[in-house]
Amino acid sequence: MKILHTADWHLGKKLDRFSRIEEQTLAMEEIIELAEQENVDAVIVAGDLFDNFNPNVEAIELFYKSLRRLSNNGNRLVLAIAGNHDSPTFIDAPNPLARACGIILIGFPNAEVIPYSADGFKITKTDKGFVEIVFPQHPYPLRVLHTPYANEIRLKQYFGEEKQKSLNELLAHNWKNLADLYCDTQGVNILTTHLYMNKKESDILEEPEGEKPIKIGNADMVYSDAIPEQIQYTALGHLHGFHNIGSEEKPILYSSSPLAYSFSEAGQKKYAIIITVEPGQKATYQKKQLLSGRSLERKSFSNVENAVKWLGDNPNTWVELTLESETFLTAGERKKIFQTHQGIVYLIPKIKTEKTDINPYTKEIDLQKETSELFKEYFKSKYQQQEPNEELMNILKEIL
Repeated sequence: MKILHTADWHLGKKLDRFSRIEEQTLAMEEIIELAEQENVDAVIVAGDLFDNFNPNVEAIELFYKSLRRLSNNGNRLVLAIAGNHDSPTFIDAPNPLARACGIILIGFPNAEVIPYSADGFKITKTDKGFVEIVFPQHPYPLRVLHTPYANEIRLKQYFGEEKQKSLNELLAHNWKNLADLYCDTQGVNILTTHLYMNKKESDILEEPEGEKPIKIGNADMVYSDAIPEQIQYTALGHLHGFHNIGSEEKPILYSSSPLAYSFSEAGQKKYAIIITVEPGQKATYQKKQLLSGRSLERKSFSNVENAVKWLGDNPNTWVELTLESETFLTAGERKKIFQTHQGIVYLIPKIKTEKTDINPYTKEIDLQKETSELFKEYFKSKYQQQEPNEELMNILKEIL
């Protein structure tokens, strides 16, 4: 059995003021083509389908079109769960229509999927947080334990457990009960969830810039030892970089987002994962790199000329540009920079400073000096010894 694992689409997300919808459309095309080329039996989308609770029309249209094409008109199972950026009610709303296309949308934890048949598969067993699917091309079923995102308080409400239990204990208990009941070695056993999960006593995996944080202290931390032993592969969402927090024998994977969504992800490779698995055997996976979208670049220059040259040579990028100079950038220099490149997201001026032990508030001021000289001294005291540029001095002259 072959399964495609993807996550963190964040459809509708912008980079500051810049729309990414064209790049997201290309990324969806790549994922759809990959599903076709690999002839996968199922696609799992592990949360953060949209970037916010109220996505715009373009994002919604792209989402539905992409899911329909991934499902190959009901011949391929697509199962998508809500993440912390998604409205669970919004994700659940089109489920009756989605089922007709072979798509299962799950917004809330502990949801029970209604059994039904599509052209390419049949749902044979369901329970709260569990679904079993059979395919005509395989003599064994696929079992999926599914837990969309919810915070600690809401998860405890959904599972109805003792409130003093830790989140890790709560999930481990729930998943184990389902696995013991349904997941033997006669089928393929998968878990998918959108939670911050890590291995015990391992380094903290940083959440991406701009991401709504899940991990607040250790309260919402879920450890990988909560995953039942019957599970052959765990499809995670939330972190935007690829990570295997399990082992080669039992992969527990963050697949990564399809695009870099913040400058903390600059230079990061993006993937969709192809899983190959059969009953009673270890799952294997292949990382398939996604190449759509502009690269994100953090660049620093000490003069405008070098910056303009690099910008002209690299037009198809999003740029966080730092310019180090001894004086403020003039209006003309800023105009030249922005005219050279249409993808400058942030322009950060950085002042070249010389270390000084002079305290500007104790230094004696000679009031007999020219006003322009006094202004320069004042300006340098306010701006870490940076000289005012010629444009600023001309304005002062005009005022005087």
